[in-house]
Amino acid sequence: MDEKIRIGFLASRSDNRKSKIQNRKWAGFLAILVLLVGCVGTAQAQQAKKVARVGILSASSFSSSSYRIEAFRKSLVELGYTEGKNIAIEYRYADGRLEQLPDLAAEVVRLKIDVILALGLPAARAAKQATTTIPIVFTGGDPVRTGLVASLARPGGNVTGLSDPTVDVSTKRLELLKEVVPKVSRFAILWNPANPTNPLQVKDTQAAAPSLGMTVYAVEVKGVDDFERAFAAIKRDGAGALLVPGDPMFASEQKRILDFAAKNRLPSMHATPEAAEAGALMAYGTSLADLARRAATYVDKILKGTKPADLPVEAATKFEFIINLKTAKQIGLTIPPNVLARADKVIK
Repeated sequence: MDEKIRIGFLASRSDNRKSKIQNRKWAGFLAILVLLVGCVGTAQAQQAKKVARVGILSASSFSSSSYRIEAFRKSLVELGYTEGKNIAIEYRYADGRLEQLPDLAAEVVRLKIDVILALGLPAARAAKQATTTIPIVFTGGDPVRTGLVASLARPGGNVTGLSDPTVDVSTKRLELLKEVVPKVSRFAILWNPANPTNPLQVKDTQAAAPSLGMTVYAVEVKGVDDFERAFAAIKRDGAGALLVPGDPMFASEQKRILDFAAKNRLPSMHATPEAAEAGALMAYGTSLADLARRAATYVDKILKGTKPADLPVEAATKFEFIINLKTAKQIGLTIPPNVLARADKVIK
């Protein structure tokens, strides 16, 4: 074979080998690229399909918690969440039996929840005892005085949320009730020792009473079997009016309390608007529906990566004062015009 032809033939074979090697390299590169794109697509699809899980823990019953939960869910929708699509909610209710909260909180934790919404301080304390890692958003109560958080500005740990100024609210309830029954000097206040906020409300109310020329004595109710004894004590001691602070058991037994007040023509001041709607003379307190609505913003931030310790506790800003004129007429009481003018709602 001619030397030039032989060299050309060898060069051609070499080029072919290089071409085949390059083709194999490109094929391998394309295969890796396709694999990477597929993995990214799968990861994105899995991320897109990830459903956030929220656990709601309430010391109250379903019926007495429903208006707060509805406000929370509506706010979630406004923030872009849809149940069954990108968020799932688990509900647990203690029906006013605070002793059930630890077991319910443990049950919620076992569900591998991303964040817990605790409606009220009793639920928040039970949730905090059940987990130190799952973020907890609470609504209502004084979290600093009850030891739930270190401070409002720097809550620390896994708990944050929205507080309720118990001192101001308790004093205001007393003042409003005194204006309606100025000649009454002896008031009774129910309290549940198992609720961390009740002792504080009793203390604040009793501290404000002397300056108004009043005496407030506390009547303890530890459980549903104590109500008849408590009612008998109120009648025996000659109370002229009744104060009912916020408490899950009092909410669950609301009809029982209202029936007692109506039967004995006893003016009553309650903590929640629902009590006035149901027949209490008056109600003044924090809008719990507004707290639940605002809690959705906390949940949203936590689901997006913010740590609870970095979210300062915010105070309640919306309060409601409701008067039931039907009840006033029933017990033979006239509400002063200046008090009526301050009501957010008057039930006629």
